[in-house]
Amino acid sequence: MICRNCGTEIAGKAIVCYRCGTGTSDRVRQPAAVRPRGGRVFPLLALVILVVLGLYLGQAGRMVEVPLGRASSLAAGICIVAAIVVLMLRIVRRR
Repeated sequence: MICRNCGTEIAGKAIVCYRCGTGTSDRVRQPAAVRPRGGRVFPLLALVILVVLGLYLGQAGRMVEVPLGRASSLAAGICIVAAIVVLMLRIVRRR
């Protein structure tokens, strides 16, 4: 390829002339396509479901017998922790 400004022979895949700095008229490399961000509803829905389930299990654990109450409280804690993890992943992914 020949530079259209200074006439120097440059590589065929060159973006600019190494001697004068003029850009080539032919675009050899195209910019990367930007993917649209999608899937915002599912993490938000999962977060709401986990919080509601955690609150429900926490309240149910207080109203039943002791062995079932401990299991229900443990499940409530797991749901709340999972909701916090989903929230943190959304925050980190947004940056």
